[in-house]
Amino acid sequence: MLIQPVVLSGGSGTRLWPLSREKYPKQLLPLIGEDSLLQATVRRVEGIAGAELAPPMVVSNEEYRFVIAEQLRLMGKPGTIVLEPAGRNTAPALTLAALSAMKNGADPILLVMPADHVITDAAAFRRVVGQGAALAAMGAVVTFGITPDAPETGYGYIQSGLAYKGSTDSNSPNAAKLIARFVEKPDLTTAQAYLDEGSYLWNSGLFMMHASVWLTAIGACRPDILAACQTAWDQGSADGEFVRVGKDAFAKCPSDSIDYAVMERMTAHAAVSDSATKALPPGVVIPLSAGWSDVGAWDALWQVLPKDAHGNVFHGDVLLQDCRDTLAFSENRLIACVGVSDLVVVETADAILVAHKDKTQDVKKIVDQLKKSGRSEGQLHRKVFRPWGWYDSVDNGERFQVKRIVVKPGATLSLQMHHHRAEHWIVVSGTAKVTRGDTTFLLSENESTFIPLGTTHRLENPGRVALEMIEVQSGSYLGEDDIVRFEDVYGR
Repeated sequence: MLIQPVVLSGGSGTRLWPLSREKYPKQLLPLIGEDSLLQATVRRVEGIAGAELAPPMVVSNEEYRFVIAEQLRLMGKPGTIVLEPAGRNTAPALTLAALSAMKNGADPILLVMPADHVITDAAAFRRVVGQGAALAAMGAVVTFGITPDAPETGYGYIQSGLAYKGSTDSNSPNAAKLIARFVEKPDLTTAQAYLDEGSYLWNSGLFMMHASVWLTAIGACRPDILAACQTAWDQGSADGEFVRVGKDAFAKCPSDSIDYAVMERMTAHAAVSDSATKALPPGVVIPLSAGWSDVGAWDALWQVLPKDAHGNVFHGDVLLQDCRDTLAFSENRLIACVGVSDLVVVETADAILVAHKDKTQDVKKIVDQLKKSGRSEGQLHRKVFRPWGWYDSVDNGERFQVKRIVVKPGATLSLQMHHHRAEHWIVVSGTAKVTRGDTTFLLSENESTFIPLGTTHRLENPGRVALEMIEVQSGSYLGEDDIVRFEDVYGR
């Protein structure tokens, strides 16, 4: 049985600001252990009984492509990265994944997983996925409902119905059942009623089905989405591990989720009126108890992380005195908390968040304010990753900016020019190969050069160790959009 892991990596995680930013969101961060959430998602599928795993497939926007490729490389699990030219929600993303999975005549079972969820009991997850794979192999579309332990108002719910006839363990608490209906996020009274009733599960966003089954289902329910994705796929091309689809064709694709586009039409309560949707495969839900969380906000992260005797969670350089049920997360500087409870304190190089734990859903409103005022802190960290390495804007003022730049061995920046700034480069360690106008030369440790405004230039690392340097920019405008690229090995 061939299983194709499909990781959907399109979210921005704004409620976990300031750690999660629009251009470096939570799925790329190591919030639980050393792996990023995306790496943990890929790793937890290893060891599903009776299954052969295909290399992972990640569906992402272009902004994250190089970081995702690097994280998969560090795991020793290079895979396929399907790039969406624009965000169109999960149904088109899964449709592109299914088309990619079938490109060589294969028809694997797709295991569809959001990149930004936490599952603390990977063994339990693999057991239930193995159960789901057997049903998916029989033609069902399987989703996994999280067994609720509280009247949660932040999740959608799935009501389970009659036992699925294809299930071999109908008397088990984890027996597969037909989906009765999907319901939106309830109020507290309704959520408590769902918990008491016992047939309602949290909607996890996890799915399994054959690639061909999904394409048939989306074609029956939303032929406009399938047609747009098929056209975009036909116009696409491969670029190493990246798969690009037709930009203009995909831009015309309607936006819809897997649930709305297909799954809600497979339920016992669905109002089905045409023969195409009546012929849909069965929609099946399997209960899952595996320490799941969507870590949608800081309070959810606090819930899943290990705590001290007073209910505190802390990371980095943190001192707590007489504190309870508090999360303190430090990236750079010392955080000291005295006599507080139920607080979230998060420090990064350029922003500090202090919030009551009950109000962390409102962090998104701060991000909205940052966007409206045109501030960069909502989109970027001070340290910005690039395909060639990274830079950190360590200081800036009127008409100047200072960056620490690290270039990976063998990496090359684009051949470029700036209209409004000059640059002074000082090599701290390693060797730099510099193109400046018509000349090319090497710089070693403690050597420097000047790039005048308007001069074509390129920076390369020809060595086997990282190149570290300091860049001092000066000029009337120092924005990142003042770059004219003439050549770029990364296709930007």
